[in-house]
Amino acid sequence: MEKTFLSVISVNIWNIVIALCNLLILTLIVKKFLYKPVKKVMDSRRAAIDADYAQAKAAREQAEEDRLNYAAAMEAAKQTSDQIIADAARTAEHRGNEIISEAREKANDIRRQAEADALLEKKKAEDDMKREIADVSAQLTGKLLEREINAEDHRSLIDSFLQEIGHDDDK
Repeated sequence: MEKTFLSVISVNIWNIVIALCNLLILTLIVKKFLYKPVKKVMDSRRAAIDADYAQAKAAREQAEEDRLNYAAAMEAAKQTSDQIIADAARTAEHRGNEIISEAREKANDIRRQAEADALLEKKKAEDDMKREIADVSAQLTGKLLEREINAEDHRSLIDSFLQEIGHDDDK
């Protein structure tokens, strides 16, 4: 019984060598047909993931660059619009001043023309008055020559002359 017990426990070198050879062959087969293709698939997936990360990083950097460009473009547009508004305000103010200046010049021209017309009318009225006085004087002289004048007649002629001049001025 002891022998049988030891035969179960005994170490058989040939069994160990054959098991090791089987293990080595199985490892080589697994390595050739399983490990290398799986490693190849894993490497290709890793490369794809790394490419996706690189693409996402590039997209993020491009987005940041676009945001900065947009902000700069908006600032430039704001400055341009401010400049356009300032230019328009200056142009409008300048044009307003020109219009006011032209209106003042026209008003001055109209005033000068009115003064010249008034002066001309005044001179015309004075000339008319002088002509009328001369006509009245001629009529008075004619009346004086028609008759002899005494002091009282002289006074009455002067009074009537002055009344006629007053009536002519009223007209």
